[in-house]
Amino acid sequence: MKDHKNMKFATKAIHGGLEPDSATGAVMTPIYQTSTYVQEGVGNHKGYAYSRTSNPTRDALEKNIAVLENGKFGACFGSGLAAIDCLIKMLNPGDEVVSTNDLYGGSYRIFKTIFEKYGIKFHFISMNDVNQIKAILNANTKLIWVETPTNPMMNIVDIEAISKIAKANNILLAVDNTFATPYLQNPLDLGADIVMHSATKYLGGHSDVVMGVLVCNNENIAKEIYRIQNSSGAICGPQDSFLVLRGIKTLHLRVQRHCENGEKIAHFLETHPKIDKVYWPGLKSHPNHEIAKKQMRGFGGMISFSLIGNKMEDAHAVLNKVQLFMLAESLGGVESLIGHPATMTHAAIPKEEREKIGVVDSLIRISVGVEDANDLIADLENALN
Repeated sequence: MKDHKNMKFATKAIHGGLEPDSATGAVMTPIYQTSTYVQEGVGNHKGYAYSRTSNPTRDALEKNIAVLENGKFGACFGSGLAAIDCLIKMLNPGDEVVSTNDLYGGSYRIFKTIFEKYGIKFHFISMNDVNQIKAILNANTKLIWVETPTNPMMNIVDIEAISKIAKANNILLAVDNTFATPYLQNPLDLGADIVMHSATKYLGGHSDVVMGVLVCNNENIAKEIYRIQNSSGAICGPQDSFLVLRGIKTLHLRVQRHCENGEKIAHFLETHPKIDKVYWPGLKSHPNHEIAKKQMRGFGGMISFSLIGNKMEDAHAVLNKVQLFMLAESLGGVESLIGHPATMTHAAIPKEEREKIGVVDSLIRISVGVEDANDLIADLENALN
């Protein structure tokens, strides 16, 4: 096994946790499209018995992603929400979770409509000031759930500061690292216990797969994750595992371009007369810009902005007029996408709750792709005018 501890990120993306296929020497991990495995005798097999429990293609991906996050254990699931589902199933009735109030609508939905009825209580608060977390903790608090940057308001949460609070109170800290990717941010290094990714987004990178990931360092946490993964069966298949393995090999190249394009577009939007506010952590005007500089190696390609006048029809006019930015759910692909959080990704959150966190009717979220930045700016300019 290659020693990945001293590898730089670009090398880890291509080699981390991976070896040529032992049977053939294949450079690319084969797609083991099988449900079961022949056993040489009762209880005597080559490490694989049934593909819900483990599959060689999925195993390779889980090892690779763990290396990227500087973790020891990785687990992959059929979607990002399946990964979250596994994590919350580690809790018990009566437990409480403190979460960011600005988070992906699907996360809010699974918390409120699935797990709340099983006796788990969720608190949604602003984490821009970590001291607000201390006030809400009690003996039943078992998990702090963080997104940073948040979706869609691009708020930055100080992972290291929250990890100190979590450890002092014997509380698990889990971080959704989807927007930042392991290339820009490593929550385990900052004190988090578990990292979650929607691998559908930047890890896969080509809008052709749906998958979720959990990574941790603690063996007892890992055993519980694997137990739930196997028991609940919300796994990803070998074909999808192969696609994400392939996507990760160019993760560093893609995210670098996402960041470069994001910076150019954020500065363009900030000076446009029809734009009210721009939300991108790389702007000095961002309230937690200094924390972003401290814990991130770049600021990503996710940007949200609102329009002067705050009219939904104005937002829809922009969405309908762009040509390169495609109106679609999701993010993190090589192509640029545009969306309307209030009616798309965050429609599951009640209007009054949305507006409290800034998801107003004119808010537009863009996932900046890797196309030519000048073409993307011209597309937005045309739509805004």
